[in-house]
Amino acid sequence: MTAASPTASPARYGGPWLVLVTVMVGTLLIGLDRTVVNLAVPKIISDFGITVTTAAWIATAYIISNAVFVPVFGKLGDLFGNRIIYLWSFVGFIIISLLAGLSWNFASLVAFRFIQGFVGAAVYPTAMSLIAKSFTDTKARAQALGIWSSSFAVSAVIGPLLGGYLVDNFTWRAVFYINLPIGIVGLLMTLMFIAPDRPEEHGAFDWFGSVLLAGAISSMVLVLDQGQIWGWFSAPSILLYVATILFGVLVYWWETRHTHPIIDFAMFRNPTIASVLAVSFVSFGGLMGAMFLLPIFTQTFLGYDATQSGLLLVPMALALPIFAPLGARLSYLFHPRYTVSFGMALAALGLYLLHTLDPAMTSADFILPLVLFGAGLGLGMAPLTNASTTAVPLHQVGMSSGLLNLTRNIGGAFGIALFGTLLANATNTNVLLVAQHSQVLGTTSRVLSEAAQLIVMKADLLAYGTVFAYAAFATLAGGLIALVFLRRGDHTEEVSPELKAEAMAGG
Repeated sequence: MTAASPTASPARYGGPWLVLVTVMVGTLLIGLDRTVVNLAVPKIISDFGITVTTAAWIATAYIISNAVFVPVFGKLGDLFGNRIIYLWSFVGFIIISLLAGLSWNFASLVAFRFIQGFVGAAVYPTAMSLIAKSFTDTKARAQALGIWSSSFAVSAVIGPLLGGYLVDNFTWRAVFYINLPIGIVGLLMTLMFIAPDRPEEHGAFDWFGSVLLAGAISSMVLVLDQGQIWGWFSAPSILLYVATILFGVLVYWWETRHTHPIIDFAMFRNPTIASVLAVSFVSFGGLMGAMFLLPIFTQTFLGYDATQSGLLLVPMALALPIFAPLGARLSYLFHPRYTVSFGMALAALGLYLLHTLDPAMTSADFILPLVLFGAGLGLGMAPLTNASTTAVPLHQVGMSSGLLNLTRNIGGAFGIALFGTLLANATNTNVLLVAQHSQVLGTTSRVLSEAAQLIVMKADLLAYGTVFAYAAFATLAGGLIALVFLRRGDHTEEVSPELKAEAMAGG
């Protein structure tokens, strides 16, 4: 298999930096959609007359389909060209967003959210591959991937701000309609600035393998998403554990025998890829877990509304895009393992500073921890993303990027599930400890009731501190993994003189 040259000269379209800006629009759009919808859930519950538990399927349907199809679209990009997959994902996302806004009942909304996750899954792996192909200079590519990777977390911060405004001033349907103008801009930019590319690989698509993989991933993500509600050892959870293992074994058996697998398990023997996936799993678990719990804390104990909680995360959103390019540059001055491990240590310090959460805190008290957390993730994300593209040949970049984004998705789902469970368990444990060390001055029913409420509140507050301390330890462990195991991605691939000339013409 050899890399093919693009079908059209990049000079007719845009330079590599315009390609980066274009794919960042798509990345931000998909990222925003994952977070902005959450703020509309209360009004959706009111409009459709459903329970909170039922409403959770709005997010679950999206998360499952998105996680399932990320590696599939990564492979399709390698087989059919990344630009065409990226382009049609935009078209599909615009249409489905309109239909989601027009949903006539809850079942139709869940169905459209599932399809949204499906079409949105194409953006991440194809965007990463398009950047890797457009930047022939390795240093510039590392910086570009660093800037692009920061857009994941930035979208998670902007989402609550935008969603809060739309829901408060318009209808919940506006959180879907806002995708239309952004999507149309991204679609036009794609047509103008991204040159068509030929497939990097030729062969039949592994349909049966994709079905098996869908079974494994959907079972895993579903139990991570719903396990705390059902009970981790309930019958549905145990059934999904068994399904995950069974499908996982079948995936390995099938994929190791297929000539064009969705996931090439030989990649896991690549020390660079293996370490990148391990650190990415830990870092995104900490990122999504922290951003899941912090708004709950501020709204519960500080009395913030959704918009104020979103504003609280702005320092992190500003730190990420600033430090991501710096992380890319430092990874060339020093070995990437040092940049990544230092970044993870910095992020761990930011999380640890949050273990002293207190109801008397002001918004200013969150600035330093969140800046450190965002700066650390920014420093670590860029070298990790770059290593995942340079450690494999060009025809496997789509597969590698799909695997990286799948790992981030599962890491995020695992982080939210773990943080939520730890919080509940720590609260239950702390209730007994606080009660044993408390003295109630009075025996009336009113005094005893108020004392019980204060004990639970104190226990809950201590539990947040415990969870953030655990999160800091886990993030630091990710940095140690990078320090010991991360290797510099040094795969080089011969590029034809024609492709070099076209790359130079394109900027």
